[in-house]
Amino acid sequence: MALYVAESTLKGAGKGLFTDAKIKRGERIIEYTGDVITWKECERRNNEIKDGVGAYYFYISEKKCIDAQHHLDSLARYCNDANGFTKISGLKNNARFEIIRGRVYIIASRNFIPGDEIFVAYGKEYWQALAEQGFGPKDFGKKKK
Repeated sequence: MALYVAESTLKGAGKGLFTDAKIKRGERIIEYTGDVITWKECERRNNEIKDGVGAYYFYISEKKCIDAQHHLDSLARYCNDANGFTKISGLKNNARFEIIRGRVYIIASRNFIPGDEIFVAYGKEYWQALAEQGFGPKDFGKKKK
């Protein structure tokens, strides 16, 4: 399977991950790799980030997280969430994270054709944490009255 990084179709998202080949629903697309660290170390590293950019953490447990921040060759880090701050009509997440035997994979939720961008949900907690740090819309995640 050939994957490549290019400008994302999500405005303001930066780079995205795309496929050069057909991918079948249920197929493992890629493993999320990086430094294997504790959650405590993730928090320490996060506190060193000045502008909120560069956090590429995946939480598995208190004792095991994956940090792809300094691993530009970890292509999975380029997958964007179509349901984040920026939403575009017609774009939705088409893959999901799965932890299999302690390793993190991105799995196809539908069939892909060459040129498709891969989108995966980061989870509501991720976007809420960014909003609380002052990124994105101020009312993100709050119930409308």
